[in-house]
Amino acid sequence: MRGIRTIATLVFVGAVLGPAASPARAQYFGQNKVQYQDFDFEVLRTEHFDIYHYPEEDVAIEYLVLMAERWYARLSRLLNHDLSSRQPLIMYASGPHFRQTNTLQGDIGESTGGVTEILKRRMVLPFSGPLAETDHVLGHELVHAFQFDITGEGGGIALAGVPTVMRFPLWFVEGMAEYLSVGPRDPNTAMWMRDAVQTQLPDAQKLADPRFFPYRYGHSLWAYVAGTYGDDAVGRILKAARTSSSPAMAFARVIGVPPDSAVAGWHRALQDTYNPLFEQTSRPIDYGRPLMTPDISGGRINLAPALSPDGKYLVFLSERDLFSIDMFLADVETGEIIRKITKTDVDPHFESIQFINSAGAWDADGRRFALGGISKGRPVLTIIDVESGRRIQEAQFDDLGEIFSPTWSPDGRAVAFSAIVGGLSDLFVYDLDTETLRRLTNDAYADLQPVWSPDGSAIAIVTDRFSTGLSSLLFGDYVLALVDPATGGIDPVDGFEQGKHINPQWSPDGSDLFFISDQNGISNVYRMQMATGEISQVTNLYTGVSGIAALSPALSVASRTGEVAITVYEQDVNSIFLIDRAEVLEGGPVVRQFEGIEDPALLPPTYRITDDVASLLANAFYGLPRDTAAYPSDPYRMKFALDYIGQPSLAVGVDSYGTYIAGGASLFWSDMLGNHNLATALQVQGGLKDISALVGYSNLTRRLNWGVTAQQIPYLTGYVDYLYGSSGEFIEIQQLYRQTNRSVTGQAALPLNRVQRLEGSLGYLNVSYDIEERLRVYDPFTGQRLFDSTTSLPAPDAINLAVGSIALVYDNSLWGVASPLIGQRYRLEVAANVGSIDFFNVVADFRKYIMPVRPFTFAARLMHFGRYGPDGENSGRLQPLYLGYDGLLRGYDFGSFDFALECPTDGSPCTNYNRLFGSKMILGNVEVRFPPLGLLGIGSGLFGFLPIEMVLFGDAGLAYCSDVAFECISETRELSRPFFMGGERDPLFSAGAGLRMNVFGFMIIELDWVYPFNRVRGGHFQFSFLPGF
Repeated sequence: MRGIRTIATLVFVGAVLGPAASPARAQYFGQNKVQYQDFDFEVLRTEHFDIYHYPEEDVAIEYLVLMAERWYARLSRLLNHDLSSRQPLIMYASGPHFRQTNTLQGDIGESTGGVTEILKRRMVLPFSGPLAETDHVLGHELVHAFQFDITGEGGGIALAGVPTVMRFPLWFVEGMAEYLSVGPRDPNTAMWMRDAVQTQLPDAQKLADPRFFPYRYGHSLWAYVAGTYGDDAVGRILKAARTSSSPAMAFARVIGVPPDSAVAGWHRALQDTYNPLFEQTSRPIDYGRPLMTPDISGGRINLAPALSPDGKYLVFLSERDLFSIDMFLADVETGEIIRKITKTDVDPHFESIQFINSAGAWDADGRRFALGGISKGRPVLTIIDVESGRRIQEAQFDDLGEIFSPTWSPDGRAVAFSAIVGGLSDLFVYDLDTETLRRLTNDAYADLQPVWSPDGSAIAIVTDRFSTGLSSLLFGDYVLALVDPATGGIDPVDGFEQGKHINPQWSPDGSDLFFISDQNGISNVYRMQMATGEISQVTNLYTGVSGIAALSPALSVASRTGEVAITVYEQDVNSIFLIDRAEVLEGGPVVRQFEGIEDPALLPPTYRITDDVASLLANAFYGLPRDTAAYPSDPYRMKFALDYIGQPSLAVGVDSYGTYIAGGASLFWSDMLGNHNLATALQVQGGLKDISALVGYSNLTRRLNWGVTAQQIPYLTGYVDYLYGSSGEFIEIQQLYRQTNRSVTGQAALPLNRVQRLEGSLGYLNVSYDIEERLRVYDPFTGQRLFDSTTSLPAPDAINLAVGSIALVYDNSLWGVASPLIGQRYRLEVAANVGSIDFFNVVADFRKYIMPVRPFTFAARLMHFGRYGPDGENSGRLQPLYLGYDGLLRGYDFGSFDFALECPTDGSPCTNYNRLFGSKMILGNVEVRFPPLGLLGIGSGLFGFLPIEMVLFGDAGLAYCSDVAFECISETRELSRPFFMGGERDPLFSAGAGLRMNVFGFMIIELDWVYPFNRVRGGHFQFSFLPGF
């Protein structure tokens, strides 16, 4: 009895104290989402929307109201549906503000332009700067709101469950949103499709493969379906999806053909439309030589080229180092990488280098390089010394949202750039000497991609101010203009009558202006003589000159020598080419139209049976509200609403012991902005003593996150013994051990940046014990119960503790499929427990990951975890630490011990097993990790076709006690103390090899063959469910 009672007590105390004492917990490591700014939200209520915004956006919101209601009118007509409830729309003034939102869990990537989530059907997005770009994202996300409403039950998933469309592939969901928000004509999607015709078009099954970008391929396929079967087929298929298990069923029910047939027809239409273009266009190699490709120092994404003034060096953006898009300096002659300028994967200084919409710039001397980025949630202009790679000057702009495309004045004293302020884009000039900022434009028109003329008299820009009507929000093409840097006056530059005009670059003498235009449906480079306005065409590519997005910079001119670098999309790769031949740079006749195809930007089919989508998108006045002044606006007030209900349970049973009832449910609540979160849970297992309950609240409103949790959790163990009495009666003895934890804890976390934070907690813990013995006596012949009694037995005294902790956490590691690949992590923590027993825990855990040669990662961990203080080695009340757990010292887990073989048979202590226990431990691990399938080229990507990594490892660990007056785990003092304190405890070692596999993102499985060097048992297999350290 005594031994069983002690074990039950130890197990339960360990379970209670584990969160304070164990080095493994949910947020032990992890990076931070930092809320650098405080947002004072208001709610503007329009006819169909509740728009959440803050004062910084006041001007932009006036335009957003018009765009939102217009989009609602368009989509409700196209889909023949009205939303079942008002639509929440949460707007942020810039991308960095948006990435601080609490409405979405986890990190938000820089390429995410907006999100519509399913818990509350909230649309959450930032202003993009140009109103036309914001309008597109707004329409795209509103399509998702309609998709969720049509294929769900309305009212969010708390009551209605997950919308059916969420089970469909992304090409179906995202492609439909692109088609309905962009229409059948899109030069960017058409460029991707032309490339796919020459490389690989996916069949219906491969469409779901992430290698085929669902936005582009899905857009094109929906354009084909709508053009072939009518625009109304889109809405009808979406409604059929509500009761369909797959796109195949929805397609068959509406258009009478399965996706296989529709995809085959789509392929034929693409080939028939784009094949005639191949003979009328050229490849980039016809104009220049490749500078950055996957085979020449680059990656698959090589962007934003910036040639040095003398044309000898190139700065560009690329994911060539696998983990993030960073900035590199390369030698133009050899293509060799000289230096990696930024390390956004592990360096917390830059949260973004604006790789989608910005490029850096060299000064006239070629000694300094300027780039726009985001640091600590705010835009920065960073000046880098090219020779050393050091940051020599940096300006932070608290009143701006983002800055793009810096350009130097010829004298090197000032830098002009485009910036988002209040959700809209304008031009600014920053004086590097006086550190003052001057605003050149201040309106709702788009002003982008400035470039200073060689004589300093003008700044060429991209703008929509001469083509867009703000009152009607009729968005026109982007055109070129010249800005007087002294007065801010703007004059248009006459270009083509249609198509975009972007990325202007001056010739060395300032007489000509290079730019990119898609005037004939394909993005190519053109050259304009400024004196005469004459335009010549420099490239005539089959795919196009393009970065990631339609407005991405893709052109650079060496300011002294005149060479041109361009980014070209071809064979599903963004490569950089150098054009340095004079006859090519002079250009030739402009190709305004191709034979056999009227418009290369129009997605097939060329002849469409209806044009409802295109007509509605072209009609700026349809659905535009006439009077928005009457829409009320009020301060935001927090109100909890149910997000979702965890799977409830209920069980009822009857046996000889009586009636048993058990059940539970958990409910999760939050406010509209996600700043306040509430979790409630209740579980019943019989009587009142066995009720588990939890209430947890977290407040994410400010940078300092805090929360409070109150809970009661009973832990039950016990046994049943059967025997016969002296008179032959059958006796049943049941003992039940109950340990109940009751706690109230406050937690706080202060993120210092995205990789480092301070954590703290303070609370009260009560652990009570209860032991019951039930005695039943039965007649052995009739089974009649003769006696039944329940007695309370003496139990250990309750434990009452004041608990508190403080920790410094750092984590800049980047994960592979089952463990970190690069970076480092550490945790330094002290946790105090004062009351019935007094002790404190100390954790020092350091981990480092380096990749000296791709794809091999060398990983190392050194950790100390120990209990200190008066009761730190109280074996009567605290469960000892165990070194043999999975994830610590491999080869020594409890299940692998053969106690008959490895322990004495005379009843003396089992030293081989006991040396794994102590009040303190020191642990060291090293691993070499690599993806075997990726290394062999079996499948695409770093890991190949399966998310598997192989590990070679070595472990060393030491568990020990230090108190000379304490016998540790029934050992003598000498056997329990470590060798470095005069004792006989030595480290334990093991080594081996293993495989880790990520199973659908649900769990990680590890299978190791391990050889423990300090055991009788030799090598054996060990199985675990933990990620690598």
